[in-house]
Amino acid sequence: MSAWGYANVWESVAAAIPDEPAIVQGDRAVSFADFDAAADALAAHFLAAGLGHQAKVAIYTTNCPEYLIACFAAFKAGLAPFNVNYRYGPEEVRYLLDNGDAEAVIFEAGFAPLLDRVRRQMPGVKSWIAVAPVGEAVPDWAHDFATLADAVPDDRPVFAPWGRHDEDLLLIFTGGTTGMPKAVMWQQGDLFAKGGYGANPLLGIPPLDTPEDAGPRARATPIKPRSLIAPPLMHATGLIAAFGALGFGGTVILLPHGKFDPEAMWDAVEHWRATRITIVGQPFAQPLLEALDANPGRWNLSSVFVIGSSGAMWNRENKLGLIRHMPQVHLMDSYSSSEAFGMGISTTNASGETATASFALGPDCAIFTEDGRRVEPGSGESGRLAVGGHIPLGYYKDPAKTASTFPTYEGRRWSMPGDWATVDADGIVRILGRGSQCINTGGEKVFPEEVEEALKRHPTVRDAAVTGVPDPRFGERIVALVEPHPGAAADEAELRDHVKGQLAVYKAPRHVLVVDSVARAPNGKLDYKAVKDRALATFGAPSDERQGAA
Repeated sequence: MSAWGYANVWESVAAAIPDEPAIVQGDRAVSFADFDAAADALAAHFLAAGLGHQAKVAIYTTNCPEYLIACFAAFKAGLAPFNVNYRYGPEEVRYLLDNGDAEAVIFEAGFAPLLDRVRRQMPGVKSWIAVAPVGEAVPDWAHDFATLADAVPDDRPVFAPWGRHDEDLLLIFTGGTTGMPKAVMWQQGDLFAKGGYGANPLLGIPPLDTPEDAGPRARATPIKPRSLIAPPLMHATGLIAAFGALGFGGTVILLPHGKFDPEAMWDAVEHWRATRITIVGQPFAQPLLEALDANPGRWNLSSVFVIGSSGAMWNRENKLGLIRHMPQVHLMDSYSSSEAFGMGISTTNASGETATASFALGPDCAIFTEDGRRVEPGSGESGRLAVGGHIPLGYYKDPAKTASTFPTYEGRRWSMPGDWATVDADGIVRILGRGSQCINTGGEKVFPEEVEEALKRHPTVRDAAVTGVPDPRFGERIVALVEPHPGAAADEAELRDHVKGQLAVYKAPRHVLVVDSVARAPNGKLDYKAVKDRALATFGAPSDERQGAA
């Protein structure tokens, strides 16, 4: 049996269903045959350029087929691809390429001016490759992706002399909450094991026996998944969902370039008859529901079987609203991070629901106190959520952070990204929030996420972000940034009382700042640094100091 790696699985699928669409975006469709051929051509270029076993390949583009082709090519050649956040500035991009030891960089031609400012500081890069739309120039210091992809080698598929192995890496750079970005090192064999070797329990599909069985399974499956990926591929939620769809012989549906447009997304769902949608919680789900409510009956969404989410809270009210428009849909809310997949999951459909931020504890999961004791279900004690089994090797070139996030308790190694939770007697986990964002006010711990969710249950609030600012008496004061629904007026006292009606009194925000939009990245996650900067600019000094200064 060959290695459990994406290249072996996708090659099997491409050989079995070459003419089926692998990736579609707007009017463009890439068949599995073309997907495989372009990846072979790019893999051959990597090897000719002198990239060695597990050399690092940076991918610096918005969502496009070339992103997935670049991943496929790297896996074919036994290389390790990694993501570059396209919102980063020059110094952040330079840091990422340097820290990731990039030897090849695939980038969108529009980012060439930024890269031109830093590339001379990157002597280790052996090949710069530009993805350029028709009519857009490729810089003279870079190769043209399209030209390379057309140069399909005669000897296919491409295998490097060192072969392919379960241990071959996928690196996922995560910004985290403090410090510089760090790359999580996932072995492909662990990713396949974590995903049940291609199983789908919801549809009763068993695991693959070998990677080579993926093609025959895809050929024998009459209705293949059509998976619309709403978030960026540069983040784990979208990327891993896309990888999974390709392994089933399904079609990855990418939205057109530009700002997320919920109406355009529903258009794509209807046009391509999407069976699964991947989002990142409330930041995507809220505008999607608003579009449906504003346009009742406009779209035929009967094809949608699953909406999956990971990476951000997704509240009960929104889930019920989506089911109202799609009574057949299953809403799969997964609690995961780049360091820890499958910490917990909740499922909501027309016959049942789960409360916001509540998940059934996943297999190989536990909660540990700060001194390493396992939290007993029903004890009321809080601790850090941990997942064992198939987990990452750690952070690339960062042994100190690796030791902190991947400790050993009870004689086994765990991944503990910093999420705090409690567990009920029935095994239901109640997520409190990320410890690094915890606010200490008067000696009490307050997790921003639980206050944000309480605020978003108020009818005037569309979105919210919560942080702490210094306070001479209590250590920190709680500040909420609130984005109202269009036409709604947010009343500070009313919102404060609303929170007090759901949570402990000390968790209510001392100040509420009404904003046009809270600071969210394209993947839907809050930029807590930007949130804190805005809060400090307005409420940074204690109220008596601000009044004195005035």
